[in-house]
Amino acid sequence: MNNNDWKERLGVVFSTNPEFDYDKESETEEETLPSQQQNLRVMLDKKQRKGKKVTLVTGFVGSTDDLKTLGKLLKTKCGVGGSAKDGEIIIQGDFRDKVVEILQKEGYKVKRSGG
Repeated sequence: MNNNDWKERLGVVFSTNPEFDYDKESETEEETLPSQQQNLRVMLDKKQRKGKKVTLVTGFVGSTDDLKTLGKLLKTKCGVGGSAKDGEIIIQGDFRDKVVEILQKEGYKVKRSGG
């Protein structure tokens, strides 16, 4: 065991068993649903962003790699920055109509929600 993995062993104080190996809880990635089965919601959000508007895409079910790929596609097509994490894609600015159009062309089921 490395000295650097102490954070992974939190909760285990001491073991007298020389064969003891700490079981790491490995997170299993969700399998990405096909685009026809995805139910995405596109909304405008200004909360906790100092009044700046962002387009928020929620409801994605799948791996983080696929989420980041979709986020990169949307950011490239809109020509702006953003991020993709925790099952959400954030696009800087109000691009709801454009994002809905792009996602529908990609075959996703999209609903525009909020105002």
